[in-house]
Amino acid sequence: MYETTDAFTKYLPESHAGLVKYVQINGRTKIALKNTISEYIPNPTFNKVAPPGAQELEFRLKNPSSKTRPGDKEIAPPPKYIESPPAFFNPADRLELMNELSIDRALMWPTLASLLEERLADDPEATHVVVHALNRWMHEHWTFNYEDRIFPTPVITLPVVDEAIRELEWVLERGARAILIRPAPVPDLGGRRRSFALPEYDRFWKIVEDAGVVVGLHASDDGFVRYLNEWEGRTSEYLPFKSKPSAFSAVVSSEYRTIKDVIVSIIAHGLATRFPDLRFVPVENGSAWARPMIANLKKVYERSPDIFPEDPLVALRRSIYIHPFHEEDVLGLVEAIGADRVIFGSDYPHPEGLFDPVTFVDELDSLPKEDQAKIMGGNLAQIMGVDPAKGALP
Repeated sequence: MYETTDAFTKYLPESHAGLVKYVQINGRTKIALKNTISEYIPNPTFNKVAPPGAQELEFRLKNPSSKTRPGDKEIAPPPKYIESPPAFFNPADRLELMNELSIDRALMWPTLASLLEERLADDPEATHVVVHALNRWMHEHWTFNYEDRIFPTPVITLPVVDEAIRELEWVLERGARAILIRPAPVPDLGGRRRSFALPEYDRFWKIVEDAGVVVGLHASDDGFVRYLNEWEGRTSEYLPFKSKPSAFSAVVSSEYRTIKDVIVSIIAHGLATRFPDLRFVPVENGSAWARPMIANLKKVYERSPDIFPEDPLVALRRSIYIHPFHEEDVLGLVEAIGADRVIFGSDYPHPEGLFDPVTFVDELDSLPKEDQAKIMGGNLAQIMGVDPAKGALP
């Protein structure tokens, strides 16, 4: 989804009025948090956006694992931007678009929300307040379950455990089937950051496990730019749409270090063992990190099995479902973790995603139809508790 400009502000209490503002800079609208302007999203109104799939071919050709080669597809260059249609902003129109795209069901993730937690890292109280305001807007505007076909994902922020539990119970009472947790260390009231897989969060995870809700680890500003800045002598915020990162930044970022560390923490800190029925879904983080991580887990476990709560590969294959980017070696991921742990995702309508989402199945054409059906919807339907037969491949 693309949020409307009142998504963060409509339900902000008077005590936090002005926490989020939209301001005009040289004729352009920008978002400011705590009076600091962010360039993280170039146009936070989303009235004009890059076309869906505008960078699809570019990403395919960049990746050596892609099945697409230069000359395979001849397409005209897409326009630089389009006027956003209503389907990007509300569920009724989105449902009509899904029908046109042959999509049965969708998890719907917020876009602008991915900047919130890092920019409020020094103020956990404000983080909880603005996230609750966002979730109230999302429930009013999208619901958390629209006609059993669109499942918007409310955000749960974790700095204060009691507040996280209160928010979790609020969204569960309103029908949430999946939640969004930022895949990053969590700031606390004293400026410390720590993994959400540590036992101090077990009260929260017990409720998540009992509810059977899917935990989406959607790509967000994870704070990793702090470390890039230290190496490059900068103080800038994370700017994901900067056209040309430095060579150093490009190489380090290509390892997808944060999501790999998050998954390792879930396994090695014992969260997946203490709560074996939790189901985590890294989303829009790709899968290039998965096989190197598996090799590292296997190597360290063989050398020091006593330091792990259980075989880490057993925990991984029980608790983690991975959404690969369309241009990656999807079949290699299937070989590594099994077809029943891979999940299709299109990132629609973002430009780096798929213009025609269901064409993801073309990456799977050598697999048995049963495995294709699992990846294209069956696996996610199963862990979300929706009808796994609907939309299955013939």
